[in-house]
Amino acid sequence: MKKLAFRTFILLTSMALGLFWLAFFSSRPPLTIDPTTLAGDGSTLNYCELPDLDGKGRFAADIPKGNTPGCGYDHFPLPILAACTEPLSEGAADIRGLWIGVTGNVGHIERIEQCGSRTVVTAAGLIHDYGPNSTAHPNTDDTEGSVLFTLGDREHCSRTSASMIWNEGILDFYVFGWGPKVVRRYPDGEQVVWEYIDGSTTRMERLCQLPAEHKVPRPRGRRISLL
Repeated sequence: MKKLAFRTFILLTSMALGLFWLAFFSSRPPLTIDPTTLAGDGSTLNYCELPDLDGKGRFAADIPKGNTPGCGYDHFPLPILAACTEPLSEGAADIRGLWIGVTGNVGHIERIEQCGSRTVVTAAGLIHDYGPNSTAHPNTDDTEGSVLFTLGDREHCSRTSASMIWNEGILDFYVFGWGPKVVRRYPDGEQVVWEYIDGSTTRMERLCQLPAEHKVPRPRGRRISLL
């Protein structure tokens, strides 16, 4: 019995260490976002002026995938899908624009882009891009953004991957693309509702311009210094 318990302990410990290594020490996803998009200043745009999705320009699959540089961008970048004019896929609600939380996570700001069956959410230093693209897998493949610890001058935040699937007008986020549903977004009148797996619900209203204090994201995480 003691041998079985010891072997079980070793197995569970090995699995935990393996998952920790995968989350925090495995190689970061390749940065496939267009460098000019990442370098540009997205705080200068009017987000009440949305692109016409008339199919006369580029399609979602023609545009490089956007993802998070390191553990977060250092300023609010330009839109990923600015040149995309592919009509929204069947079943997708139009929730494009810049949004601010007015209940729940009050003050939270996010930019939602849509084109064809592709959706990009940019917020709090993160860029989550799901759908057909010209450079990578459809699933989001980047980082969580909250820095748990630092080693020297290197920040360590966990890797993430998810899909964003429209189900009867609701945008559902699934961990790894096949795991549990962790986020729901959907329109409700003039608002967008964001429901999180922890039970919280945030209602967001439209903004035309990014507030100056959100141009540079606030650092997140415990940031424990190990060396």
